[in-house]
Amino acid sequence: MAKITLVDDDENIVASVSLALESHGHEVKAYYDGASGLAALESDPPDLAIVDVKMPRMDGMELLRRLRQTSNVPVIILTSKDEEIDEILGFNLGADDYMHKPFSQRLLIERVKAVLRRGNPDGQTDELDLSGGANAASAAGGAPGSKAIKRGKLTLDPARHDCLWDNRPVKLTVTEFLLLQALAQRPGFVKSRDNLMDAAYDDQVYVDDRTIDSHVKRMRKKFRQIDPEFDAIETLYGVGYRYRES
Repeated sequence: MAKITLVDDDENIVASVSLALESHGHEVKAYYDGASGLAALESDPPDLAIVDVKMPRMDGMELLRRLRQTSNVPVIILTSKDEEIDEILGFNLGADDYMHKPFSQRLLIERVKAVLRRGNPDGQTDELDLSGGANAASAAGGAPGSKAIKRGKLTLDPARHDCLWDNRPVKLTVTEFLLLQALAQRPGFVKSRDNLMDAAYDDQVYVDDRTIDSHVKRMRKKFRQIDPEFDAIETLYGVGYRYRES
């Protein structure tokens, strides 16, 4: 169903997770250190990556940081249960979801389904362009919400996962794209963090307010690299966010 790259130095976890994913029809390629994992992700982008934090040669956070310079492939990070800082750093670097160790295989499968579904609501995983797997889905006959959005300098094309600001491309992760789409659909209307969670995450996935804030902060940074005056996403402290009306 999907090409998944698993990067973890624990052979037992690699074996069990690979078996669980393959039993659901996914194709899994496994790597045991961050350097080889990054090389594989860059040379043969999958539909989804699952990356551990603590690994030899290159840890998962450095892998994610480097990967996000060139790719928006969805990433689930694996963290130790007592290390909350890994979650915060991971989201700031562009992770799409996280799993605490130890975790159940069943829950991991549901998280994988959720991330893939968020990236492709039509279910055509093999045709989705995430700067990874394969070709972009055709805009024709797309699902509701797949119509391109034009708001001033912003152009969003959900069918192709394309984002332009003043005709210049902005590389967004799946989660960032869904958050921006939710805001840009109704300029001037406030979206609470709960609203944005619902727009970007599956019902079975819980994230806290800091996660949404981290994604918005990273998204703004990307736009400001292109346009230092970018101010289209407004923060209403204690309330949420809104897309500024033109």
